[in-house]
Amino acid sequence: MAEPGDETDAVRERYARRSAGDRRYSLLDPAALRERQARQRALVRLFDRHGLVDLSPLRLTEVGCGEGNNLLELLQLGFAPAHLHGIELLPERHAAARARLPAATALTLGDACLAPVPPQSQDLVLAATVFSSLLDDAFQQRLAAAMWQWLKPGGAVLWYDFTFDNPRNRDVRGVPLARLQALFPQGRVAAQRVTLAPPLARAVCRWHPALYGVFNALPLLRTHLLAWIAKPD
Repeated sequence: MAEPGDETDAVRERYARRSAGDRRYSLLDPAALRERQARQRALVRLFDRHGLVDLSPLRLTEVGCGEGNNLLELLQLGFAPAHLHGIELLPERHAAARARLPAATALTLGDACLAPVPPQSQDLVLAATVFSSLLDDAFQQRLAAAMWQWLKPGGAVLWYDFTFDNPRNRDVRGVPLARLQALFPQGRVAAQRVTLAPPLARAVCRWHPALYGVFNALPLLRTHLLAWIAKPD
């Protein structure tokens, strides 16, 4: 079992091994662009299902906010800048987010387990492709417990991550639905499969970008979960 500092150091090392500026994740790449658009549409439908037509009063903290891409999207959807908060472990990503986001949006640098988020202060806590980069079970559980503590009763964890292991990348591992439920045992989990498998997405978009939607219409070809994990009132 790793100590908290051991796992955070390991995460820094894993991200250092990743190629900077990898075009596969740039919105100039047709597959990446269509993946982002499909995920945005699924997120909007999710908010609609929960009756959230005005997002501006909601307070949301994102764990592992990176360079601020998700927070920028949430601003465009109607969240108030002062009600958003991002936590990022890596200094260079934190600095990039600070340069891109409004000054009213709070950003915290460091281990999310130690972040100064008051208990029961958040309507939503977002984790997008975060837990798949955490390879220590105990650290995952500590982070999930911290996130749960931040939520108001009636709030929810908003989750997006992939479910399958990548045999070509030992720095990540999939988070299946059973593990998600174990991380938040008190939560009511409603999950849906989204995101066409990225290798397949890149292949079909090389044929023609319009094929992304055709293949993504088949749930068995989707590799990620978008989940709403509700905290009881």
